[in-house]
Amino acid sequence: MSAQASTLKLLLQPADNPRLASLCGPLNAHLHQLEARFGIEIQHRGHDFQLLGGEASVAAAAGALQALYRQTEHAELSEDSVNRFLLTSGHDEEAASGQVKDLILRHSRLRAYGENQESYLAALQDHDLVFGVGPAGTGKTYLAIAQAIYALEQDLVQKVVLVRPVLETGERLGFLPGDLTQKIDPYLRPMYDALDELMGHDRVMRRMESNVIEIAPLAYMRGRTLKDAFVILDEAQNASRGQMKMFLTRLGFGSRTVVTGDLTQTDLPSGDCSGLQEALELLGGMPGIACVHFTEHDVVRHPLVRQVIKAYSRKN
Repeated sequence: MSAQASTLKLLLQPADNPRLASLCGPLNAHLHQLEARFGIEIQHRGHDFQLLGGEASVAAAAGALQALYRQTEHAELSEDSVNRFLLTSGHDEEAASGQVKDLILRHSRLRAYGENQESYLAALQDHDLVFGVGPAGTGKTYLAIAQAIYALEQDLVQKVVLVRPVLETGERLGFLPGDLTQKIDPYLRPMYDALDELMGHDRVMRRMESNVIEIAPLAYMRGRTLKDAFVILDEAQNASRGQMKMFLTRLGFGSRTVVTGDLTQTDLPSGDCSGLQEALELLGGMPGIACVHFTEHDVVRHPLVRQVIKAYSRKN
């Protein structure tokens, strides 16, 4: 061990074996994530932990270990949740201390990671029109859908409408098998998946059958006025300028609208201006409208996703 090496002993309280098991993970998998992240070694017997490594790394790991143990009081840790925490703990003091914003749904507690996600949740609660823009994996759509569910459960809105452009085939779907619903469903599947994860499949199906939750292609929004609704336009970089204007003018009294997208992944024909880009330029500074811009530092998917985004950013 080098001269700069340090050993720190830590006792996690209160003693709770189920929480300890959640913290450590299957075969200590979560502890191995911490070891890899901070470059240290973690030994433990019950709630007595010993951390070995560089002094600064050991101190940082101890803080992370305590913060994660606090989280086990409210939720079961998973490889994904530990990874999300570690992605933010290096540059977000609030995340490192475990003091991050929670959105409490009926059956789950949703945690915001990092300053931009907290700003995004605050904007979703305080503004009638919010733009969330940035790379894949930053939680733009997931948090917006979670906020929509929260608003529905609190009777702040009467309906949730989730919208996506169906652009990959130019919205001409005739060559695909099945009826219209079967043709469109693959493009809308990510929104179904998020709903199922946040609400449970059975609850989602009941809400959809009663038309309280609606998922529809962007082209179907023309002519509608959406009152007392929480409306989300996802993948908005694929909306044309005309479609974006049409969508933004659907907003009725008592409604909130969220527009999410990644301007680096547009599928519009070459040379066409994205409706999202134009909307940001025209509306970005207006009162009552919030714009939150995410970066690769906000990615909460697999660590390789951040590296992929960085590599493509350097190329462009």
